[in-house]
Amino acid sequence: MEKYKILYVDDEPTNLLLFEINLKKKFHILTAESGSEGLEMLKNHSDTAVVISDMKMPGMNGLEFIRALKEVYPDKRCFILTGYEVNTEMQDALNSGLILRCLRKPMNMNDLASMIEKTIEEA
Repeated sequence: MEKYKILYVDDEPTNLLLFEINLKKKFHILTAESGSEGLEMLKNHSDTAVVISDMKMPGMNGLEFIRALKEVYPDKRCFILTGYEVNTEMQDALNSGLILRCLRKPMNMNDLASMIEKTIEEA
């Protein structure tokens, strides 16, 4: 069975590594250290099923990255993963459907895998 591709964007290399280690048995994991790198990654992997982004990153934050990717890939399913409280900007993104979920770090990886699988099944 072919694994679904998941793109995780985070400016912390340790977070990228932990994500990959924990989820690589279930999914084909792609990682990027910035929003612009994430957009480049999607050019070569447009079949990515779910995109997950950290919120706070230098240059372009997670929602700015997701807004940019939605201009090219309007049907991509996106999550924000944050170590901070859900703010008004994130809540507006949820309400508008820009993102499907806003999750808090640290995240239980089994729960995250289940959410990703459910999102893919609903597509």
